[in-house]
This record gives sequence, structure tokens and C-alpha cells, in this order.
Amino acid sequence: MATAQHAIIAGGGIGGLAAAVALNQAGIRTTVYERGAELRVGGAGLHLWTNAMLALESLGLTGEVRKTAPVQQFCEFRTWRGDLLASWPVGEFADRFGQPTVAVARSALHEALRSGLTDTKIHTGVALDGFDQDDEGVTARFSDGGTDRADLLIGADGVGSAVRAQLLGNTPPRYAGCVAWRGIAELGPETIPAGSFRSIFGRGTRFVYYDIAPGRVHWMSVRNGPAGGADDPGVLRTIARRHLGWADPVQRIIAATDESTVIRTDIVDRAPDAAWGQGRVTLLGDAAHPMSFNVGQGACQAIEDAVVLAERLRAEDSVPAALAAYEKERKPRTASMQKAAHILGKLGSWSNPLAVGARQLLMRAGWERGAFKAIEADARYGTRWASAAETRAA
Repeated sequence: MATAQHAIIAGGGIGGLAAAVALNQAGIRTTVYERGAELRVGGAGLHLWTNAMLALESLGLTGEVRKTAPVQQFCEFRTWRGDLLASWPVGEFADRFGQPTVAVARSALHEALRSGLTDTKIHTGVALDGFDQDDEGVTARFSDGGTDRADLLIGADGVGSAVRAQLLGNTPPRYAGCVAWRGIAELGPETIPAGSFRSIFGRGTRFVYYDIAPGRVHWMSVRNGPAGGADDPGVLRTIARRHLGWADPVQRIIAATDESTVIRTDIVDRAPDAAWGQGRVTLLGDAAHPMSFNVGQGACQAIEDAVVLAERLRAEDSVPAALAAYEKERKPRTASMQKAAHILGKLGSWSNPLAVGARQLLMRAGWERGAFKAIEADARYGTRWASAAETRAA
């Protein structure tokens, strides 16, 4: 029996919707408040590693995700000239751990999560202004002058979280020193084999691509530089010049992209925090542990957060005890990924030719074994939910 009847969730992104699904299944009614005019269904693509797919399986949502999401067979790391640095056989994860690693359009994941909602009200265009809590519950105040009261408040409102600002102080995130451009190319498997992922390293710039649906390829170009810039029309020509001479199919991917799909993002993160919440209020996803793209686990960890939070609310005898237990479990796991992503980001940003040569030696020596073992361990963590998935199937 859950320790709460009603939860307020600030933020209608992946973490907020995953939390709503998980709490609904724990018997908790949820109300989601999203500051945007509509739920954030845009964006390009993302990875759902096996650990996240196992968490989604426990919620009964993998069927919806896999309607369009290709199963990844391998992850390759190469130099800009095309030389192989390492290859990970992630396709074997499905047999070993029970779920594959997939790549999915962000909008498709949003739709899959929304399909799992059973007792949730969603309000858009309403931002959280603040909250007050007492021994009996939490009262949230909103930008439209309204209030709502619940047993707990979950801040799933992203890296600029208003919930976090009240709990921990309104400090800016840490700029990682690079800018990412993301886009969608229309290319079939004759150009990009189904289930492929490739991360390509240059001097102070990188290019990553993987298919997210039949005939659709997500790509990302990353370059060192200052934050706060803006793009003029013709940004694809600029990106193509940046990667001039890079091994095929980089130029073909850029050429097959509609410029309207390109999104520019300053990459930010935070160092791990000693605490996330207080009393009946906690954080989840990027509000709690924003990490750069370098480990591909941002969305995955938000989904894990949601499932663990629901578990603790079922198991503990009070909301504050449940939130404390949730944070105790989640902070070490997410902190290690925040740190790893930050370090890998620094490694990927090296531009000095000698440093780039050293990076290539380092990756050839340890990426295929040492780094892959860490990926395997992350996948294995998700098997903790196997019994829940088996119960649902039965």
C-alpha cells in the first residue's frame, strides 16, 4: 500500500511523465504541471540503454517504445578519418539481460509514456512559483495564481528547476565548454545499417549518429566554443564545412537533413549534490543530476529514478522516509555517471594533435574492454526489475 494518495509533479518531460506512470501503478494519483505551452515532444533522438528498457518493461511500456525504435547491434568509435578505435557488441544485451539497447525519437518516447498514464491530470502553460510544506503535505503555488496540495512534490522540471532553486539555491549549471547541434536525416539502411551507432572524434569536435526509426537518423555535431551563441540561416553549410574531409557517411548525413530539424544546445551539467530534497519534496531526472550526453544515460536515469521512487513509496511507512530512501539509493548511481560524463566530455574536447594522438592510444587500449565492462554493469543494474516484469507478463 502506497504511503501517499496524491503527488504533484513539476515538469512534463521524460522524467515527469515516467514518474506519473510509475506512481499511478503504485496507486498514487498525480497532477503534472508543465511550464511550456504544451508537453515537450520535440527534440531529436536519444539512447535507451538496456537498464532503462528493463525499467520500462517493469511499467509495461517496452512494446510501445519498440514500435519504432531500432534495436542497436553495435556501438563504434572511430577517428575522423574512419579508423576504428573500439566496437561494443551491445546487440548481445537482449539475450544476456532480457532487453536490448534501442535508439528512439524523443517524441516517440513521450507518446509511449503518455500511453501508460491512468490517473494523471496534466496542466500546461503553468510554471511553479514556489511551495510550502508541513507535517501533513505540500502546497504548491503557480504562475497563474492557483495552488494545489498533495502528499509530496516532485521536481522533474529540468536543469533550471524551480523546485531545485528553492531547495538548494538558484545557482546556474556548469557550462561544459562545448555546443551541440542535433538534427534528423532521412536516410535508409542502405546508407546507415539498421541498429548502428557511431561516435567519431576529431580535433575539438565530434560527430555522432544512429538510426531512431526506419529511414530516420539522429545526428549530433559537437564543437568547443563559448556559450550563448545563435545560428544564422545556412547552419547546415557551417556544419558541413566543420566536418569537411571526414570519413563517409558524415557529409551524406548532413546533406540529407532538413535545416528546420537542427537544434543548437549549450552543453551544461552539474557536479553531484550532497542532498536533493527535504521532507516531502524531492528532485528527479535533470533537476536532480544533470549530466552531459557523453554517457548517454540522462533519460535512462530519469526513468530509473521514477521506478525506484514508486518502489520506495510502496515500501516505507511515511512520505519523508520514502523520499529519503529513494535519494539514498539513487544518489551514488547517478553521481558516478555525472562524474564519468564530465570526464569523458573533457577527453572528447581535446584538440591539440599530441593530445588527440594520446586519446586514440588510450581508447584503443581500454575502450573495448574497460569501458564496455562499465556499460555491462549499467545494464545488469536493470535486472533488479525482472521479477516485476515477469509478474506483469503472468
